[in-house]
Amino acid sequence: MEKVNATSTSKYPGVYEARKKNGDIYYRASFTYKNKHISLGSFDNPNDAHRAYLSANLLVASTMSIDDYSSLDVIPFEKWVTIINFRDNDIYFPTPIYIRKKYFSYYLTKNDELKFSIDDLFYYSSHKIMRRGGHFFVADYGMQVSIVARYGIKPYAVKDRDYIHKNGDPLDYRYENIEVMNTYHGVKYTTYYRKWKYKASIHINGNYTIGYFNTALEAAIAYNKAIDVLHSNGNDKAFLPNYIDSIPASMYAQIYSDIKIPESIINS
Repeated sequence: MEKVNATSTSKYPGVYEARKKNGDIYYRASFTYKNKHISLGSFDNPNDAHRAYLSANLLVASTMSIDDYSSLDVIPFEKWVTIINFRDNDIYFPTPIYIRKKYFSYYLTKNDELKFSIDDLFYYSSHKIMRRGGHFFVADYGMQVSIVARYGIKPYAVKDRDYIHKNGDPLDYRYENIEVMNTYHGVKYTTYYRKWKYKASIHINGNYTIGYFNTALEAAIAYNKAIDVLHSNGNDKAFLPNYIDSIPASMYAQIYSDIKIPESIINS
């Protein structure tokens, strides 16, 4: 939808008549609050646009909360959140953010409240969160980027396997609530003979198990060694190795040396 002109309608305060490129008329609603001009959206008729204008003015003069929103209200839910946050916190965001005492909420719907640490406020004030299935992502530099990437979690990671929400709330993304179980390629945290282990595996012409290890670091190094063995045997597949800089080179070399690669991989 592209405006080519917009004129105020004296009969409906806060309502502006506009036209699409094809000549069809539609109506824009807006109001001014705390010296800021705030758009309330586009509507098919002036009555709904004026209702949005009246509702917005009533909202800023009331103590209504986000929980008071009704689907019958003509103001879009996201705009309802931004107006209430501006009213209560004196800061306007274009995204549906509400600032709380030690964190902020990002509302996808009235019942879907994502929680984030204040450190992420600037980022999400300019990045709209979208949802596909159970995955949340933003558009960043023309790419769809999962929000878990900000925690060092790989795109293919599985919740409750590679990372967990400590308090059990899958919508709580505050840093202190996210525990990353695994950040390495070819590594999976799983049970092995009733004990939790880190399983290293690699896909060649099928999935091959490299081994089970006590730490994710050992499993990641095992994965790297398996890649080296395959390449030395003429396999030219472009495996992505794990980048490890958290330990001295001498320790890496010792762990690498101690790892035995299964014959099934060597002979594959």
